Amino acid sequence: MNGVSQPSPLRRAFRIVGNLVICLGILAAAGAAIVWINRTEPTAERITATRQSAALVETITVQRGTYAPRLVVLGTVQAAQDIVLSPRVGGQVIELSPKFVPGALLRKGEVLLRIDPADFENAVSIRQSELEQAQASLQIEQGRQNVARRELALLQGTIDETNRALVLRQPQLASIRAEVSAAEAAVERAKLDLERTTVLAPFDAQILSRSVNVGSQVSPGDELAQLVGIKEYWISAAVPVRNLQWVRFGETNDDEGSRVTIRNPDSWPPGAVRHGRVARMIGTLDQQTRLARILVTVPDPLGQASDGPPLILDTLIQTEIEGKPIREVVRIDRELIRDSDTVWVMKDNKLEIRETEIAFRDAEHAYVRQGLEDGDEVVVTTLATVAEGVGLRKVDDASQGRDGSELNEASSEESAE
Repeated sequence: MNGVSQPSPLRRAFRIVGNLVICLGILAAAGAAIVWINRTEPTAERITATRQSAALVETITVQRGTYAPRLVVLGTVQAAQDIVLSPRVGGQVIELSPKFVPGALLRKGEVLLRIDPADFENAVSIRQSELEQAQASLQIEQGRQNVARRELALLQGTIDETNRALVLRQPQLASIRAEVSAAEAAVERAKLDLERTTVLAPFDAQILSRSVNVGSQVSPGDELAQLVGIKEYWISAAVPVRNLQWVRFGETNDDEGSRVTIRNPDSWPPGAVRHGRVARMIGTLDQQTRLARILVTVPDPLGQASDGPPLILDTLIQTEIEGKPIREVVRIDRELIRDSDTVWVMKDNKLEIRETEIAFRDAEHAYVRQGLEDGDEVVVTTLATVAEGVGLRKVDDASQGRDGSELNEASSEESAE
């Protein structure tokens, strides 16, 4: 023996019996837990219900007719009249109108500023005196012609026709009359320059900027201010070339262009709109977008004669153009056009997948030329299973059957659970 004590047989027997007792206790506890769970588990009760195999859908009834598509595009607000105001005479600015400030509204003929008129008043006086001198010379020459006429009467028959005009001093008289006419024109020119020292608004306008002040020295061609007309604004809108066929252009007085509804939801009150008309097409494509550009006219752009919100120049704005009417088509929401230009139709409580011919699509609707007829019921509900001949039920039919004799699918499934 090496000196290590070995456990006695009796001790090993006790250890084995202890392990067996522990294992049996664990198995007994597990069995008791299983029995308790089975006794306390709720039992499912089967409710007798008729499960409907047909899909529950909503439909709309369509009608063929004449509809005007709406083209929604973006446009930029521009001024129809935009000028740089310049003086026609030079001098020092001595007076400015209180209204001559950026943002002010002006009526045609209102005074904007005055240029020192002293030099021009002197010019009028000088030209007036020159005219009076020329008129005096004319009177003297007319007197001389009367004397020459009496002398010619004494020499009757001795002077030919060539010398007759010289004797009557007709060339001298014509020269002095020309001098009088030139002097009268000079007076009118001097008076006109004097009038131009008062600068007036050329049309009903709004001032965008002012470049002078009292004491400024100005010359013809200098910039005084930038004015824009307030009678009408333009909107330059970009339209895909393929959609131009649906736009009416008001190029003549007898033909009004397409009606345009203008919206600016970012800055206008909810529901606020303005209206205009398509005037003409600008004969070039935008180099970046390759879209055609059309011109929309908007009267009273600042809303002076109405409660409409004012337009702001250079604003990017939403324009909705009413297109030419499309005849004999069905108009439905674009989302109801399925893959490959098909629509889902409910007929005899079954699904029909129909191919269609689309005449046009705008932002909200599709205009179906072929594939749908009056009275067809188009399915608007999205289906999980799409196949020709699938059974369908309308929502209103299912609602009428909920008197105890029928239950819809959702109710049946809840009851089964």
